[in-house]
Amino acid sequence: MAASNREERHEQMKAENYQCEPGAAPYGNFSNYYRFNPPGERLRLIPAVDLLEVFPGGRVVALDVGCNCGDFSVAIYKHLYDLKENLMWISTDRLDLKLLGCDIDADLIRRATESNSFPESISYVTLDVMDSASREAILKPYLDKFHHTTFDICFCMSVTMWIHLNHGDQGLLDFLLCVSGLCKALLIEPQPWKCYRAAARRLRKLGKSRFNHFSTLSIKGDVAQKIQQFLITDCKMELVRCFGSTNWDRSLLLFKKRSLSQE
Repeated sequence: MAASNREERHEQMKAENYQCEPGAAPYGNFSNYYRFNPPGERLRLIPAVDLLEVFPGGRVVALDVGCNCGDFSVAIYKHLYDLKENLMWISTDRLDLKLLGCDIDADLIRRATESNSFPESISYVTLDVMDSASREAILKPYLDKFHHTTFDICFCMSVTMWIHLNHGDQGLLDFLLCVSGLCKALLIEPQPWKCYRAAARRLRKLGKSRFNHFSTLSIKGDVAQKIQQFLITDCKMELVRCFGSTNWDRSLLLFKKRSLSQE
C-alpha cells in the first residue's frame, strides 16, 4: 500500500511539474496534454446541471477554444448528454448540442478529427483565434448553419496564459473581449502567475526563443482575479459561479452576459 501511495504521489508530482514546466510548446499545443490534464479533473468540479442556468433552451451551439486533440470537447459533450432525461430541450434519443473545437495546431486538429466519436455533433477546425480575418471566415459560417449569431457557450481551458505570453497585455485583453463577444456564456480556466514564470524558465532551459512579452507584462500576480474583473467591467459579463480549483490550482469560472435590465 505504501509503495502504491508513493507511486501515485510521484505521478502527481510529475503532473504538477508538467503543468508549470510545460516544455517546448510555445502556444500550449502539447501532443500529450490530456495525459496530465485529464478532462475528468475539471468535470468532477462542474455538475452538468449547473450549466443549465446559462443555457437558453433548444439547440445549444458551443465553442471549445484551444481544444488540443479534442478530449475535453468529447468529455463535456458526454457530461451534458448524461443529463438528457432531466432536460426538456433534449430529445429522447440524443443531446441537441453542436460543438466546434478549434486549435492553432493542425496536427492536433487532425488527431481530434480522426478520433471523433460524435462527428454529427462535434466538429474541429484549425484556427488562430487571434487572427480576426480567419476567425470571421470560420466561425460565422458555422454559426449561420445553425441560425445562430453567437455561441451559447464558449469553453476556454488553460488558454489565457499562452495568449498573454505570445501577444502581451493588450493581446490578452483583446482575446477576452473577442471570446466574450462570441458567446452568451463563458467557462474559463486561467493559469496562475506561477505557471508564467515556469513557462519562461523552461523555455530558457531548453534554449528556445523566449517569450518576447514576458518581461513587459503588467498584468501579473493574481491573473485570474484580473481576468475576472475585466470580464465584468469591460466585457459586460457577470460571474455566475466559481466551481473551485483543479488539482493544479486553476479556478474554473462560469460567466454569462448581463441582461439589458442590468446595464
